[in-house]
Amino acid sequence: MINRRTIIKYFLTFTAGLLFFFNQSGKGLRLVWATTKRRVLERGTPMSKLMHAHPARVDISNLETTPIDEFDVMGETTFAVDLEKWRLHIDGEVLTPLHLNYQELISRPTIERNVLLVCPGFFAYNGRWKGFSVADLLKEAGIKPGATAISFSGSEGFRKKTRRYPLNEVMDDTIFIAYEVNGQRLPQRHGFPMRLVAGDHKGRRWIKYLNRVTVVE
Repeated sequence: MINRRTIIKYFLTFTAGLLFFFNQSGKGLRLVWATTKRRVLERGTPMSKLMHAHPARVDISNLETTPIDEFDVMGETTFAVDLEKWRLHIDGEVLTPLHLNYQELISRPTIERNVLLVCPGFFAYNGRWKGFSVADLLKEAGIKPGATAISFSGSEGFRKKTRRYPLNEVMDDTIFIAYEVNGQRLPQRHGFPMRLVAGDHKGRRWIKYLNRVTVVE
């Protein structure tokens, strides 16, 4: 005969199993939600309707690539570099600072994807950006313990710009560096020679004329 103590033991074991199951299922559901909560945009959606969209909340996989002659632009457009002297610097809290020239950078393994660029109230366009991984650069440089963020700087012109991102966001390649757009070399007005493409962020968080990546505590 099963006594009361045995029944309680079975009940507690069963309850613990249920809690574990729903906890693990919940993790899976949260993951699914995180990857599906974006609003799927229909093919043919006018860019004019996306001028106030948040890139992190829409799925652009059905959208056509915007022709480059329809790209608009904000900020500095005329900054020029001497490629013979220009370098991309990776410094800060790293074991081995890197100073890479243009040819070294465009020879790296590539990332190529469509990313929506939105400047709220002004324009939105869906460009096909090609470049390389920031995460790979940081792994080569060696990140020192205690580093928590990456600072990106661009242009030594009249509108020098710096933005900072959490280390984990940079390391998952949502953010990368581009040197081509829509199959052609990055135009000067769009940030030649290098532009930070900040997927899931609005245009004010992107950086043209990128020249420095700094690891910070």
